[in-house]
Amino acid sequence: MPAFSKEEYTERIQRTKESMAEKGIELLLISQPANMNYLTGYDGWSFYVHQCLLVSMKQEEPVWIGRGMDANGARITTYLSDENIIQYADDYVHSLVKHPMHFVADVIKEKSWDKETIGVEMDQFYFTHRSYVELEKSLPNAKFVDANTLVNWVRIIKSEAEIKFMRRAGQIAAKVMDTAIESIDVGVRECDAAAKIVAAQYAGTEEYAGDYPAIVPLMMTGEAIKTPHLTWTEHIYEADAPVLLELTGVYRRYHAPIARTIFLGKNPPSLMQETADVVLEGLNAAIEFVKPGVTAEEVEETWRKAIAHSTVVKEARLGYSIGLNYPPDWGEQTISLRPGDKTVLKPNMALHLIPGIWHEEVGFEVDASIRVTETDNESLYDYPIDLILKG
Repeated sequence: MPAFSKEEYTERIQRTKESMAEKGIELLLISQPANMNYLTGYDGWSFYVHQCLLVSMKQEEPVWIGRGMDANGARITTYLSDENIIQYADDYVHSLVKHPMHFVADVIKEKSWDKETIGVEMDQFYFTHRSYVELEKSLPNAKFVDANTLVNWVRIIKSEAEIKFMRRAGQIAAKVMDTAIESIDVGVRECDAAAKIVAAQYAGTEEYAGDYPAIVPLMMTGEAIKTPHLTWTEHIYEADAPVLLELTGVYRRYHAPIARTIFLGKNPPSLMQETADVVLEGLNAAIEFVKPGVTAEEVEETWRKAIAHSTVVKEARLGYSIGLNYPPDWGEQTISLRPGDKTVLKPNMALHLIPGIWHEEVGFEVDASIRVTETDNESLYDYPIDLILKG
């Protein structure tokens, strides 16, 4: 059964159609798994084949189209009526002569939507170049426009039910980080620590099951502290070495990322401690500044001003919006905390502030996953923001 009430999905559809109307879109073709989930509840590991959701201004319910063997998954996880769950035959899968978008085009023609303005998610991970080419060839009377993050922006303000899920993800995140700190030690293989971290992510808490994350555990040590986005190896953790961790808790596809740095010793090098002190000063200033009415770029500016007295420089964005997502990313592709983003923060937006520093001499990661409240902000989990010493 879907994670939320039918009324909540109906309200999400309505807000999506309002955005479609503003952009002159009559039919929206959605391929991003998180957007499909957001609007219907669909939740299956089927995004390695072509699937989509059609949202029409002329029809109340969306139409799910996917591989035949996944249709029962749509019946189980969505609120959609059976007539709006349409399956294609298996010979469309990885075929050299036919493509699932031919089938999708046929459905669009049958419903007389083939002469409309159709919005497609042109820059999503699961919408391929060939998908667009085949749609365009099959629907010569349609006008195609880019609707890449239309639903992503509808998702930006969470409902109270979604915030409840993110808080549960936060509880799991705290347990995951506890597990990481307990598991990572001198003489332990990186892969063995990773196995325990993943187990904690899946197990969740006594009350709430965990889920698979949109990003696998990122665990950098040794030379790897110069860069983010690396995983584990069979190498053994060494004494007096930092370990940079970017992890998350997940509940029903909702994420609460958590990043910290462990130093496997009692006395970190002065450069690392100085870097940590500056980053923590800047992060705390940014957190204190976040409230409704300020802009995304003002949050980043607050961080930058707070660390201006130091030599620390962060070239990448300070953070981004988070919530519901699937691999390969837990970010929502909307708000970026950086110069030029004038998005005004509103209650129930969720942000991930992660001022990671990766230099030749030192690496340091720490973060905050927060919800904007009616007056300021609150953390999605209760966890110390600090450099963790273990020795």
